Amino acid sequence: MPLSSSTPHLRLSPGQPPLLTAEFDGDPADWAARRRDTLRAAVAEHGHVLVRGLGLSAPGAVAAVFRACADTLMSDPEPFAPRRTYGEGLYSATKWPPNQQMCMHHEVSYALDFPGLMLFACLEAPTSGGATGLADAGAVLDTLPADLAKRFEQEGWLLTRTYHDEIGASLAEAFGTDDRDAVSAYCRAHGIDFVWQSDGSLRTRQHRSAVLRHPADGRRVWFNQIAFLSEWTMEPEVREYLVEEYGPDGLPFNTLYGNGDPVGEDVVRVLNEAYAAHTVRVGWQAGDLLLVDNIRTAHSREPFEGPREMLAALADPVRLADCAPTAGVSA
Repeated sequence: MPLSSSTPHLRLSPGQPPLLTAEFDGDPADWAARRRDTLRAAVAEHGHVLVRGLGLSAPGAVAAVFRACADTLMSDPEPFAPRRTYGEGLYSATKWPPNQQMCMHHEVSYALDFPGLMLFACLEAPTSGGATGLADAGAVLDTLPADLAKRFEQEGWLLTRTYHDEIGASLAEAFGTDDRDAVSAYCRAHGIDFVWQSDGSLRTRQHRSAVLRHPADGRRVWFNQIAFLSEWTMEPEVREYLVEEYGPDGLPFNTLYGNGDPVGEDVVRVLNEAYAAHTVRVGWQAGDLLLVDNIRTAHSREPFEGPREMLAALADPVRLADCAPTAGVSA
């Protein structure tokens, strides 16, 4: 039985994302443009909305729909894994091993400017698995142990990265260039501490808030990538190899408390349990469109088999300073 909603024609079912069915025969971008206010209202009310029936099957059509739904498409700053670029503001899903879980996170939550809206389109659904999980970040924050949430709210979190040629995003992929002067200037302008190593690699540290207030309604939300970009999300044999090869400080990425203390495996487990308690799943069908409030809603990706062709866009940038961060961050 559908639940009530202030957005007309929106189907709400327990454990499922809000669903809007597109029954039409025409241009998907025109359909999206005419229903833009409806779609944005659904995202504002529920944090995300799934549109089924648009029949999206090509990057050009997806780009037009994304532009109809969003105010501004933005580039992907400081990615931790490569994406394929299909055009300005249009990307493939992040390249992540299909047999591994991509844990809950908010896109680009380690930057000073991040997308307020994420858009996803499915061109080809996998044979099995590959669902996208969605979790309400306010509910996740309320579920966390009070002392843990308070510590992160007061201290923030640290992201450490080491850029190697062999693993993870390269300098050129993360910064758009491998020119040392340009990369150094970017880091200074974006609140990133950096050190060039003797072997030519770059190590960075960036301090960010773990809890924000949503710029639209002021609600406190758990907004970060502490659990995802942690050493404890790596396969044990991969982590052991990297530590042996590069040392514990040379991992391609890791997360710490804001004061630099390590985040234990038990803490990451608690965070993931809180996400799991508030997760709904999108089982993809070819042609689907998904809009997600990136501040209010975390997202993940389950392992899958078979081809899975997804397109994504980061949209409507928001400044960290406009979210009343609780842990001081300065550029």
